[in-house]
Amino acid sequence: MPLSMKAICKTQPGVGLAVRDVPEPSLGRREVLVRVTRSSICGTDLHIYQWDAWASGRLKPPVIVGHEFCGVVVAVGDEVEHVQVGEFVAAESHIVCGHCKLCRLGQAHVCLNTRILGVDVDGGFAPYVAIPAMNACKTDPALPPEVATVQEPLGNAVHTVAAADVRGATVLITGCGAIGLFSIAVAKALGATRVIATEVRPYRAELATRMGADAVLNPTTDDVLGYVRRISDGLGVDVALEMSGHPASIELITQAIRPGGEVSLLGLFSQPVKLDLNALIFKGVAVHAIVGRRLFQTWEVMQSLLLSGQLDVRPAITHVLPWHDYEHAFELMASGQSGKIVLNWEA
Repeated sequence: MPLSMKAICKTQPGVGLAVRDVPEPSLGRREVLVRVTRSSICGTDLHIYQWDAWASGRLKPPVIVGHEFCGVVVAVGDEVEHVQVGEFVAAESHIVCGHCKLCRLGQAHVCLNTRILGVDVDGGFAPYVAIPAMNACKTDPALPPEVATVQEPLGNAVHTVAAADVRGATVLITGCGAIGLFSIAVAKALGATRVIATEVRPYRAELATRMGADAVLNPTTDDVLGYVRRISDGLGVDVALEMSGHPASIELITQAIRPGGEVSLLGLFSQPVKLDLNALIFKGVAVHAIVGRRLFQTWEVMQSLLLSGQLDVRPAITHVLPWHDYEHAFELMASGQSGKIVLNWEA
């Protein structure tokens, strides 16, 4: 391994990223060193690239970005016992403390002291990265690396869908970004009878069909609520999953959900959203607010679905590019003319 390496970094405030020569990672006693084979680009990475209000308020450059990646363990710290050199792993991006009340209650996904790879500490847009051994999730080598690297965002989809009971259900998914696309396939894998998706971009609407959506509607031109009422005898959908972060989706879901139904919210909104709570209360709707992945229950469910063949997310992975083409990758993502984009660190 070289004494220095080239990594994709946020070097200073402002738009863009840069490739820099940085020192190889040092290895802590409870850490593993991973040789990265693939990484994938998240919406968070795009926020960092564009240096929006969230990024400027959260990041403290310089930092190596990237929190979705997989690779092979090449070294382990002195106190690491459960991860071995040579094992194939994917990263859980949330580094939790393990000792706060929430961690001790089994709710580490909302740990008060969470640090995020590629945001608060150096991430995986690099040939090598050192991460806590706990965050190295062993992955069956039979899983293609392009799929292995997206397990972290796929876990968001699994968490969101599994929060509700989708068995035999009609499910409405608003927004078909990568996690929305994943959620279509996850809902079907977990037993949903019908999945309706909404998406304004034609490219992603086509991907939603390929991921198994039974109907894909454009909420700006189609009568989504009318369609839902027609196919449900006026009752509404059993489950609604909000993935878009668009205020109009909240009003749609409030009207489209049936009495006694379930709503899971994952999309993030740029400003406070108007919500008719009385409508949800009088319908007796259960609302789930979703963040991250349950550690590590979500990983167990997700990997079982992938390895059993019940879940195939490959249609949502539209581009695999050499890592040094990262500028093109970010342009594609910003344009909306892509699904999930993977960077190959072996190219």
